[in-house]
Amino acid sequence: MNIILVGMPGAGKSTIGVLLAKRIAFEFIDSDLNIQLKTGETLQETMDRDGYLRLREIEEEVLSELIADNAVISTGGSAVYGAKAMDHLKKDGIVVFIKASLDELKRRVHNYEHRGIARRPDQSFQDLFQERDLLYNKYADVVIDSVMGEQDQMVETIVSELRKKGLKLEHAI
Repeated sequence: MNIILVGMPGAGKSTIGVLLAKRIAFEFIDSDLNIQLKTGETLQETMDRDGYLRLREIEEEVLSELIADNAVISTGGSAVYGAKAMDHLKKDGIVVFIKASLDELKRRVHNYEHRGIARRPDQSFQDLFQERDLLYNKYADVVIDSVMGEQDQMVETIVSELRKKGLKLEHAI
């Protein structure tokens, strides 16, 4: 069984993912890193050369081919555009949406234009937020509010919610 973290850039998926993996003795996988290893370049470089739709295609390929067991998987913010990938991940996992308010995300994401966020060139952060929020909720089995500075409490909330969903976390203390 895997735990798949989805949410907007800046929501804290990678930070929370590492802490959660340590807490429950699971492997941690960062899909953005896997994409960069596959392409040999940063997400922004891929987008600059091939466009945001190609980056989404590569992300879907990487996630659709991912084989993991007892892993916390931090996905890129655009993972939810790939239905094939999300269906593959949900087969052996529970999707946790790390939700943050638009204002909080704007405060955290300072480099929107150069961060490698797969979006239309004319798309504002607010438009992207609204578009993706629907998709995150569509795939989410659990929704957790992201609160800056309270990562340990978020991890405990996730563990509690996963146990309520029947996930056996034998390694979790």
